[in-house]
Amino acid sequence: MSGICGWMDASTGQEEAHSVLERMVSATGAATDPGWQEAVLPGCALAVYRGRVPVGLHRNGAVLAAVQGHVQWASNDLATLAASQGMGAAAAAAYARHGVECLQEMRGPFALAIADARTQTTLLAVDRMGIRTLCYAASGERLVFGSTADCVIAHPAVQSKLSEQAIFNYLYCHMVPSPGTIYEGVEKLLPGECLIWRQGVVEKKFYWRLEYHGHAATSVSALEQRFHDVLRESVGRAADGLDGERIGAFLSGGTDSSTVAGILTEVCSRPVDTYSIGFAAEGFDEMGFARIAARHFGTRAHEYYVTPQDVVDAVPLIASSYDEPFGNDSAVPTYYCAKLAKEDGVNIMLAGDGGDEIFGGNARYAQQKVFEYYGLIPKSLRSGLIEPMLSAVPGGEAVLPVRKLRSYIKQANIPLPDRLESYNFLHRLPLSEIFEPDFFVRLDPEHPLQIIREAYNRTASASTINRMLHLDLKQTLADNDLRKVSRMCERAGVEVRYPLIDEALVQFAAELPPSLKVKGLKLRYFFKHALRDFLPREIITKSKHGFGLPFGLWVNAHAPLADMAQDSLEAFQRRGYMKRSYIDRLLAEHRSTHATYFGKMIWAIMMLEQWLAVRGL
Repeated sequence: MSGICGWMDASTGQEEAHSVLERMVSATGAATDPGWQEAVLPGCALAVYRGRVPVGLHRNGAVLAAVQGHVQWASNDLATLAASQGMGAAAAAAYARHGVECLQEMRGPFALAIADARTQTTLLAVDRMGIRTLCYAASGERLVFGSTADCVIAHPAVQSKLSEQAIFNYLYCHMVPSPGTIYEGVEKLLPGECLIWRQGVVEKKFYWRLEYHGHAATSVSALEQRFHDVLRESVGRAADGLDGERIGAFLSGGTDSSTVAGILTEVCSRPVDTYSIGFAAEGFDEMGFARIAARHFGTRAHEYYVTPQDVVDAVPLIASSYDEPFGNDSAVPTYYCAKLAKEDGVNIMLAGDGGDEIFGGNARYAQQKVFEYYGLIPKSLRSGLIEPMLSAVPGGEAVLPVRKLRSYIKQANIPLPDRLESYNFLHRLPLSEIFEPDFFVRLDPEHPLQIIREAYNRTASASTINRMLHLDLKQTLADNDLRKVSRMCERAGVEVRYPLIDEALVQFAAELPPSLKVKGLKLRYFFKHALRDFLPREIITKSKHGFGLPFGLWVNAHAPLADMAQDSLEAFQRRGYMKRSYIDRLLAEHRSTHATYFGKMIWAIMMLEQWLAVRGL
């Protein structure tokens, strides 16, 4: 994998800078890269290490600049400079010209670090969608940063103490949500955020904000034509600059991956390679839809069926691949799909992630509209008539319509965004029945919800649909899906690009009124309507699925997988975080009730234990 790292710290001498940088680079697994580069000045140092994603490093007098990613420069002269001297040179020139405002010159996926030794100032930033990542540890006398948390804690001045709050947040979210990391004192930048460190003083701000529109400025037909143009341009940019390398595309058979595969075929003017994953498990296999899309667009289809033993083999690999515990089980099929492409000679893959989060495709958007309807009833009727009347029904819990109405009202009275977490595993029981008292007393149980509320309330729109979309750009996409796909592709040795979150397409989607994204209770209305003559009808009308893993079913049927899960949960219980009674209850409910549902929590705990174990923690 590629990345950047470094520090601003007057106490770290130039004579020891090389060994410290080497230690930080080694922590990323890139120690075997003989071409990693460094630049050192009094009080600051930067390094870049190479992988599939490009990196650039440049020194301009007292200024060091490091960049990772594919930067699209707003100014032609900066683009020319980047082409001739590298991204680092262009970043240094932009900083000399604009200071912190140089970020307005940069588009596309990137991570940036600029260290100015003369003024003792450091600028850190990641792209607007959070495709690239940067972690940092800031104190009064130093700033240490890197593309991964492992890289940051490798600096001798940074502690590697696990955060108990982060462990709780992980169990709540099945990943560690930004801005936190699994380590105390180490944080991540949010999408579109930058950090300025000036002589020990830290300032963080959003250099970019997605502005949502409430009304369409033109006709739907004109919007659809513009959408087709922007979509094709976005896929074209993702497929640009291949230099003879083969490109492929993930193809799950959903609307997003099918659209990307179809447009890529048009852009390349030839059949492209698509890669699909199947499961021999009822209700999980979507290979039939992938085949429909492959036939429709004439792609060269490649398929692989993941087995339970593949999961057993992949678990330790996944645990060692992430710098933090990561509990999204679709990392398994993502890895095998990317591995299939790599073995076929493909080095660059296009993924369809992001369409749901900009065009309104997640089921909860429609579900929450139904709950919001209740708020349209005058409060006097709700609290003065409807709710007292339902509460007064004798034996109401035994009467199905009354029980359902009570449940509906109970959820409707929870404000957004908290209501989105109504079905969270950690809300099923009192937390005191889940966690050991000595652990629980040191936690802030509200912290994950505070993170969710911040992103929801920061949205530049009063629309609940737009606010949920904005939240999901951060929580579902940047914190989860992009980490899943990017890291698994890196592990397989391929580069992944995301045309559906190209900034031009994201800006276009934000201009659409919410009523066109979720029309009534119809998800992705505009997207599907605009592509009705492009995508196969079967894919337009199918229900959303994706690369979900039948782990919950397989753990009941495949003994090695069952043993791995059982051993992992028992080992985790001995760490003193969760009560044995809760672990036993979780396993019992998994065996006797809904295997797929309870399997999600078992997977999350198992992967946390596996991550801790692989690091000897």
